[in-house]
Amino acid sequence: MTERQYNLHTAQLPSEEDVEQERERLRYRKRYRQTMRTTIYAMIVVAAVAVLLATIFLPVLQVSGTSMEPTLSDGDIILLLSTDDFETGDLVGFYYQNKLLLKRVIGGPGDVIDIDDEGNVYVNDELIDEPYLTVKALGETDLTYPYQVPESRYFVMGDNRATSIDSRSSAIGCIEEEQIVGKVILRVWPFDKISLIN
Repeated sequence: MTERQYNLHTAQLPSEEDVEQERERLRYRKRYRQTMRTTIYAMIVVAAVAVLLATIFLPVLQVSGTSMEPTLSDGDIILLLSTDDFETGDLVGFYYQNKLLLKRVIGGPGDVIDIDDEGNVYVNDELIDEPYLTVKALGETDLTYPYQVPESRYFVMGDNRATSIDSRSSAIGCIEEEQIVGKVILRVWPFDKISLIN
């Protein structure tokens, strides 16, 4: 008997139970990998959908500057709601020269805006109530009042009337509806100031 034949003859074959255990181990490993792969794919899809929904329906924005004080401060993080339903007093975010600005809707298409020297704002000959202001001011303006808002546009102003550059200046003018990203609904940062925004 050669050495090779001896080794084959004396080699112990695995038992049926050992073979079955090994098969079960391999099946488990395959199921585990499939489960992990499926879970990872599901998490990626959920994250992508969440980002897409947040971008389209609930954009998040960090405030930069002081034009909306005292309502919003520099560094506040806010949540916007994508909508095309805007009323006088609504705070909106809109694109202007590749920047996202925040201002308050004062008048809509066809409204007549008038601002006196003390900063009182009239829309269609009615003085509007502006409880969000601490100081009224005419601010920087090169318009002739009364001023009629063009069709499909909105007249917007910042709450810090003395420093805000807004629809009172022809540099920005009235904004088109397509420029508007959404209405500000919630301040989420800083935590001690979390609140709904009116």
